[in-house]
Amino acid sequence: MSQFKQGTLHILVSTTVVEVGVDVPNATVMVVEHSERFGLSQLHQLRGRVGRGAAQSYCYLLTHARGTEATQTRLEVLEETGDGFKIAEADLEIRGPGEFLGTRQSGGLPFRLANIVRDREWLLRARDDAMALLKEDPDLLRPEHLRLRHYYEREGSLQFDRLKTS
Repeated sequence: MSQFKQGTLHILVSTTVVEVGVDVPNATVMVVEHSERFGLSQLHQLRGRVGRGAAQSYCYLLTHARGTEATQTRLEVLEETGDGFKIAEADLEIRGPGEFLGTRQSGGLPFRLANIVRDREWLLRARDDAMALLKEDPDLLRPEHLRLRHYYEREGSLQFDRLKTS
């Protein structure tokens, strides 16, 4: 790595483990093999290792010839923008958020109608309403909240059990 930084070596071949340490302003070309195996944020981080100097830089993302439509869509996002926030939002929309309380890192939420990206403002309003309701009736004991309590007892116990530490 030090020889690459000093310019003694002109090509560095490595795994992504070395990515964090690469700060070589004269590095101008990066090739990522099997880029379909990486997440958008990791690819964004990787391509940020080149182009730190004044020279034109290039990042080539090589994929398996028969990539999926989702792979193509993900890589098109990287072609279109260098904005990390837009990339993160696109990744959320394409892969889904996974489980907030579980271990799955991708997949949709069990919303029947809402889309976490498209309906962000509505979901925030719903969260605020739920928080206000729980502040007024934390145990959901009021008659008008009993159906919600029963739903939580029936459907929400799995998520609640994941929060328990003992």
